[in-house]
Amino acid sequence: MTAVMAETSHEEELAKAREALGHLVENGDLERIVHLARLVGAAQDSMSDEMVGRMAGLASDGLDLLDRVHRSQVVHALPAISALVENGDLERIVHLARLVGAAQDSMSDEIVTRLAGMASKALCLLDQATRTGVMERMVTVAEKMDQEHILTDFLRCLAGATEEAAHAPPPKGGLTGLWELIKQPETQQTIQFLMLLGKHFRSCRLKH
Repeated sequence: MTAVMAETSHEEELAKAREALGHLVENGDLERIVHLARLVGAAQDSMSDEMVGRMAGLASDGLDLLDRVHRSQVVHALPAISALVENGDLERIVHLARLVGAAQDSMSDEIVTRLAGMASKALCLLDQATRTGVMERMVTVAEKMDQEHILTDFLRCLAGATEEAAHAPPPKGGLTGLWELIKQPETQQTIQFLMLLGKHFRSCRLKH
């Protein structure tokens, strides 16, 4: 009785297996399984002990790198790095690093010594200017010049004079040409302004 039941169960399992194999054959999965088995077998045949050791070492190094990345919180910097890549700043940083590297390679010991000496002298000069109050007075004068637009007016006048001189006819020369130039009201006003400037500067110097 037991043998009959076992034989019946075995036949049922074979029927299920045949049905499953039929489905695999119909949808092409059996062929894919065969190709996959052949690929795995070929990979196993071509894998030497040296290659297995290299792959194991590579996997170990990769896991160690991932662990260090996770512990160093580099993941939090990925959004910032993505933004640098998108707006092109990362490429600019790379170019700047290359420029600095090229500058370091071209700098000899003599150039480094000269630059260090120049930096030291510049710091001494800045310290002396600060201690004597020269720096503060210069800042005050610069602020006053900016408030009264002196520098802006000077640059505008310089540009206008340069442009006008490029299109003006050449001077005639001689006393006659000089006399005609002096007779112009603009020339006399300019001379008068320069005389007043010299007068005030002389008064300031005499006070000291």
